Amino acid sequence: MQANGTGGQEPEPQMSCRNGESSSSVAGAVHSNGLMPSANNGLPSTESTEPDSSVKKKKRLSQSDEDVIRLIGQHLHGLGLNQTVDLLMQESGCRLEHPAATKFRNHVMEGEWEKAESDLNELKALMHSPSAVVVRARSPLNISTISFMNLLIDFVLFFQRMKFLLLQQKYLEYLEDGKVLEALQVLRAELTPLKYNTERIHILSGYLMCSNSDDLRAKAEWEGKGTASRSKLLDKLQTYLPPSVMLPPRRLQTLLRQAVELQRDRCLYHNTKLDSGLDSVSLLIDHVCSRKQFPCYTQQILTEHCNEVWFCKFSNDGTKLASGSKDTTVIIWQVDPDTHLLKQLKTLEGHAYGVSYLAWSPDDTYLIACGPDDCSELWLWNIQTGELRTKMSQSHEDSLTSVAWNPDGKRFVTGGQRGQFYQCDLDGNLLDSWEGVRVQCLWCLNDGRTVLASDTHQRIRGYNFEDLTDRNIVQEDHPVMSFTVSKNGRLALLNVATQGVHLWDLQDRVLVRKYQGVTQGFYTIHSCFGGYNEDFIASGSEDHKVYIWHKRSELPIAELTGHTRTVNCVSWNPVLPGLMASASDDGTIRVWGPAPFLDSQEPEGLTECYSMDS
Repeated sequence: MQANGTGGQEPEPQMSCRNGESSSSVAGAVHSNGLMPSANNGLPSTESTEPDSSVKKKKRLSQSDEDVIRLIGQHLHGLGLNQTVDLLMQESGCRLEHPAATKFRNHVMEGEWEKAESDLNELKALMHSPSAVVVRARSPLNISTISFMNLLIDFVLFFQRMKFLLLQQKYLEYLEDGKVLEALQVLRAELTPLKYNTERIHILSGYLMCSNSDDLRAKAEWEGKGTASRSKLLDKLQTYLPPSVMLPPRRLQTLLRQAVELQRDRCLYHNTKLDSGLDSVSLLIDHVCSRKQFPCYTQQILTEHCNEVWFCKFSNDGTKLASGSKDTTVIIWQVDPDTHLLKQLKTLEGHAYGVSYLAWSPDDTYLIACGPDDCSELWLWNIQTGELRTKMSQSHEDSLTSVAWNPDGKRFVTGGQRGQFYQCDLDGNLLDSWEGVRVQCLWCLNDGRTVLASDTHQRIRGYNFEDLTDRNIVQEDHPVMSFTVSKNGRLALLNVATQGVHLWDLQDRVLVRKYQGVTQGFYTIHSCFGGYNEDFIASGSEDHKVYIWHKRSELPIAELTGHTRTVNCVSWNPVLPGLMASASDDGTIRVWGPAPFLDSQEPEGLTECYSMDS
């Protein structure tokens, strides 16, 4: 270890189900449930026999029950089970959608554009008009004049958008059929007078020059005349209609997918990408990941270093691990793509002061190695050839202990606690310098301009080498020993002396969370983000353990034991979310992964994990 000197809306009246009415009333509901008899688009028929007069009065359904019935009916209709939908609507006394919506759907799918436009005028009264909003508000006083006018404007815009989408489909289908004059008439006499989306109209006019239908479909990024494009059109049009009139497309599937995603987000150990579809999961049980699938288990113990291991870092492509030690060597390890086991690839020697920090270039071609406080040199290695490209030293008085690559891979920044802060090229030539900054740790943001530096004033500041400006971003009450930044540049993870691990939001400049459990004094310990979507945080500790937290939970979900001295650094593989490595003063690197056999007993090296709700 390195010592550091730093001390529910109501439905429209016409849409309500007729539960609780007499049997004759129920029969009337069946015939007016919005499902046209012998519907042209395969919608279920509503023709049915008159219910027996002896049928008892039906129980009135709650609004949620009615919604569920409509959702089920929509899903069954999508499966083609139209007779089942007929029976469901008949028995429940509900209707799937408004009759005007059914007519509109059929006319759109059949390409009867004039009839669809006429239907649109009929649907006007059923849309979210200002008057409907006032009724639902139960008092006109709840809506100001300005709000009312805004609603009126939105209502007009909705109608314009729907009409525009209809006419656009009509125009494209005319073009595909070679009816150029008819298409031109739609463009000039119908689309243009709407005075909506003029830019899009200019683009549409350009399609008149397409040589054939294939050219048209390619340039318009359009499926062509037929069921596919009309179904997409209908999906767009449905978004402008209230659900009491026409349900949003595939609404039940959407709700189920949201439920699965919520369960995944709340899963303590979820660490894999989940297919956005529903076919890959069971809806009959809740989503749960076992901790045996999580990297809590020692897969390997690497003992090739012969002294304290101060740092380790996986390459950006996840295929290699670099480790630096007090024994003055850097070892490059190869990750087996199948077994995920590591084997020694090459050893880089000559670092007289030891290796305390490593940084991979964005393309993983180069690796920069820095030493401890009394080291005035850094080494830039070509990993592909194993050759030392640059050995940089500006002055024997320097202390170059940290480094960060610019995203362009052609520059890097380096510095140390004696006041050095340089920007250099790949040959070690000094491009810029910033005087008087005692650097503890560095990071280059993705914008290619901003460099974050923690210093001896217990803060992180942002420095711009282009316009020579700087600003304070994070202020702590204790020394910031090290920090790292998430891939999206939004979050920073700090190891703070005597305090532990802190999570900061760099955009809002607020402390988000303080993680509990880790023992952190004045030694430099490096933590990391990791796992799928960087949902987890891992850190070493002076109590010889590796701690893992879910990003949203302050309590650790795992404490990994096995090291016998301080754990200086933890690195999570950026490509393989189930692979993690830790470096320790005990001279070893431990590689962590899932349990070798999911039905095995808990191995040594894993202590009690806490619930996120603890």
